[in-house]
Amino acid sequence: MNFNIEEELKKLPDSPGVYLMKDKSGEIIYVGKAINLKNRVRQYFRSYSTKQAKVKAMVSNIDEFEYIMTDSEIEALILESNLIKKYEPRYNVLLRDDKQYPYIKVTLNEQYPRVIKTRNVLKDKAKYFGPYTSAGAVNDTLDIIRNLYPIRTCKLKLEEGKKVRQRPCLNYYIGKCNGPCMGNVPHEKYMEMIEEIIMFLNGREDKLIDIIKEKMSITSKNMDFESAARYRDQLLSLEHILEKQKIVSTTSTIDQDIIGIARGVLDAIVQIFFIRNGKLMGREHFIITDIEDQSREEIISSFIKQFYMGTAFIPKEILVEEKFEDIDLVSRWLSEKRASNVYIKIPMRGEKNHLMEMVRKNALETLNQYSDRIKRNVKKEKGAVADLKKLLNLDRTPNRIEAFDISNIAGVESVGSMVVFENGSKKTSDYRRFKIKSIEGPNDYGSMQEILWRRFNRALEEAKSIKENKIGIKSFSVLPDLIMMDGGKGQVNIAIKILEEFNLDIPVCGMIKDDFHRTRGIIYENKEINVSKHSEVFKLVTRIQDEAHRFAINYHRSLRDKKMFKSVLDDIKGIGDKRKKSLLKELGSVDNIRKASIEELQNVDGMNIRSAKSVYNFFNK
Repeated sequence: MNFNIEEELKKLPDSPGVYLMKDKSGEIIYVGKAINLKNRVRQYFRSYSTKQAKVKAMVSNIDEFEYIMTDSEIEALILESNLIKKYEPRYNVLLRDDKQYPYIKVTLNEQYPRVIKTRNVLKDKAKYFGPYTSAGAVNDTLDIIRNLYPIRTCKLKLEEGKKVRQRPCLNYYIGKCNGPCMGNVPHEKYMEMIEEIIMFLNGREDKLIDIIKEKMSITSKNMDFESAARYRDQLLSLEHILEKQKIVSTTSTIDQDIIGIARGVLDAIVQIFFIRNGKLMGREHFIITDIEDQSREEIISSFIKQFYMGTAFIPKEILVEEKFEDIDLVSRWLSEKRASNVYIKIPMRGEKNHLMEMVRKNALETLNQYSDRIKRNVKKEKGAVADLKKLLNLDRTPNRIEAFDISNIAGVESVGSMVVFENGSKKTSDYRRFKIKSIEGPNDYGSMQEILWRRFNRALEEAKSIKENKIGIKSFSVLPDLIMMDGGKGQVNIAIKILEEFNLDIPVCGMIKDDFHRTRGIIYENKEINVSKHSEVFKLVTRIQDEAHRFAINYHRSLRDKKMFKSVLDDIKGIGDKRKKSLLKELGSVDNIRKASIEELQNVDGMNIRSAKSVYNFFNK
């Protein structure tokens, strides 16, 4: 344990909070929560020999840590989930899913509401239904609603009795809209349709059918056969929809999510079924990787926290296979989020256990399909690596390939990337980013020389520490079988020069592009080698080159964006990023902020009298 960590451990408080473990490069490699920060963080550095391999690997990479105190354990849980989603630390169980699920939004904040698809849930007094597992399901539902009810789809601002158009749109003439834009549709009559739509979206189709039947009966008695026929068609459509929905519970109408897991050696599939009003409305599965030392309980806990952090709808009941460590805490957090009690249950018998078994069976089937696909891909990738060895006439198979790239704009914020492929597959845990320190201006050769020197110097340092039993094997101490440079002869020769300096014998090739910046081929031993564009080798080289470029340019953009967002406001006490964004959004520019009164500054979202005075005094002192 280094001296800095020992000193920081002494300062840890006895309060709840979140801790962030960092490696030598400052990258966050693990985020955790604790009811007592002092006890929890100290545990990592005690009884080292009894820990799991993954925990040992993580602890050996910790160079420093920081912590954030919170007022409660629930606050710590929420912050932990947000930080895991933001930083994606490599030693956390990660739900690798960036989907924004579609919802159906009823714009009750408008006088004549619309029913639309959205992926953003806002606090805007509208009503949201979902999440739906596919955009297709949302579109089908919207089509049904618009066939049943002639509601508007336009974005016009409408008021009762006020005409806002000279003539209605095409939807009015084909019977798809009753034309509230013409000012002659009573608000009360329009809202009757909206209430029935909400009833339908809430899963109360039976009640809706009774209402429509009553309307059909009344219109028939009044000899209004045209309206009666329309209600008859609505009934037929609804009955057709109900036939397609699978009823999975006849005894419960509680909204439920049922979560089951099937795990392999390194990967797990989490399957979730969405049951609303006793009907299976949809299902989704998630692939979680690198779970070798993780228990089923840890996987369930991590999944629930990350999944429900990103979804707007929380069901009344969540069924899981096994009890996990912080089940009561998670239940309290979800109850707060839902604003009513949420129960996490482990079914042991009866109908709920039968449902859990069905979900688990589906998870296992998905895992088998996934495993078969992985096996096929592994075979293909290993074949490409073997073909690459043959193509370059290498002495040994390049099982570990490291690729390097540089990214900058006119020499500003120059960065480098190192991506790693093992047996033809990405090994993201070994990726590294380099901020160029010794080179100024647009000098790709000089920048490449720097990052290669740093990479192999670090390998030398780690090799010495391993020899002295100071640390275990780390990613930098593992040398590649092949180095691939994004570029031609110049970049290749720089790599060879650095390797000679460290007395290393590693083959180096360059990945060259055509005039359209697409992969063209390989340069090796100062010769360009033609590779068939339809071969697996070409596909592998393209993947490596694209990945090195993507990783470098993403890092460059993040640094550039941070630099661009700096302004004079950064020097004002009490003004952080959130308030800075709010001030610029509301007032438009720093000049307008400078001219604003204390009252105007205080009215900006997120500001208070103290921060308003701080800004005013800064510009007017």
